[in-house]
Amino acid sequence: MKIGMILDAIYPSDARVTNECEELIKNGHEVYLFCLSYQKKYIKSEIINNIKVRRYYCSSFTYKLSALANDFPLYSILMKSKIKDFVLNNKIDRMHIHDIQIAKAAVNICNKYNLKYTLDLHENRHEIMKSYKHVNSLLGKLLISIKRWKKAEEEYISKAEKVIVVTHQAKKEIIERCKISNDNVIIYPNTVRKSFYQNKKYDEELKKKYAKNYVLLYIGNTSKRRGLDTVLDSMISVAKEVPEIKLIIIGKSSYDQKIESKIDKLKISSLVDFIGWQKEEDLYKYLLISDIGLSPLYRNQHHDTTYANKIFQYISFNIPLLCSDSIAQAELVNKFKCGKIFKEKNVEDFISNLLLMVKNKELYSKLQNNCYDAISKLNNSVVSKDLIKIYE
Repeated sequence: MKIGMILDAIYPSDARVTNECEELIKNGHEVYLFCLSYQKKYIKSEIINNIKVRRYYCSSFTYKLSALANDFPLYSILMKSKIKDFVLNNKIDRMHIHDIQIAKAAVNICNKYNLKYTLDLHENRHEIMKSYKHVNSLLGKLLISIKRWKKAEEEYISKAEKVIVVTHQAKKEIIERCKISNDNVIIYPNTVRKSFYQNKKYDEELKKKYAKNYVLLYIGNTSKRRGLDTVLDSMISVAKEVPEIKLIIIGKSSYDQKIESKIDKLKISSLVDFIGWQKEEDLYKYLLISDIGLSPLYRNQHHDTTYANKIFQYISFNIPLLCSDSIAQAELVNKFKCGKIFKEKNVEDFISNLLLMVKNKELYSKLQNNCYDAISKLNNSVVSKDLIKIYE
């Protein structure tokens, strides 16, 4: 089957998309990936890991319009002609649409050419939008309606043959809200491929640099809702008990300046290395030298029903987790006993659980072993079985 993946972003940049494509191709399908280029000079067609990548130019103006995709029709109008070209030139049999910014345009083409489609929801979009800076700006409040986005999502869900979500909690929420069959919703978490963590060697320079440190690692978006303030506020107290402590932050967001200001204000620059964004293929270098993986999310309906990619990245390298009590990640940690849970935003509870993990060597060893067992059940080859069934 010729499966057309629709992604309104650049590629390669999305591990979830790569993971899905890999498993579908292994099972005999041809995967064509519609994606965008924000540069006028770009490679229009190439094959990456057997994925037939087809790029289309997207101007900065058009990119900005995607923030209004379900409020005003212009973005969808501009994308429809590109998706039509993609479908006809590659003779697509079935569509796989990632998220809802581009769904209106893609569903329109599906209807026109009688194509069935799968809707792949990476996140609870209308809920997470509540925390977006552009949505909360004066202009955003005037132009963007979260209710319209929620209604649009429900429309695309109702027309999809299958819907893919990240967690059991997300599946339950969608079934109850949209009144659709349990069989129509598939769970596919943002886990990792075996190639992400197998056969990796230390970066000797990095290993030497942090050889005397006890390393806390944070990977991912650094916006306020991700909870790094809780970690930073704990560092002085933790350092009194664990002088060799070091926090490595890998990621970025518009909140970075405030994080850097807090580091300066608390005078903890010697305890924190804020590295910025790194390529996925380079993350293993930091994972290999880390002791505890952090996911201190603030609770909200989005975080309660999704997994942060980082938790699978951590456990794949046998790094025990220290996570806030956001429902989905807390249930996973408790199920596999691969870390500890603290109450969100509670600095004292964070410190207490961290020190327990650091000082109780027997507990830490058990958590490490449980990480090994967990990833054997949660790697991409295992969790993709229901995804594959969609296209059988």
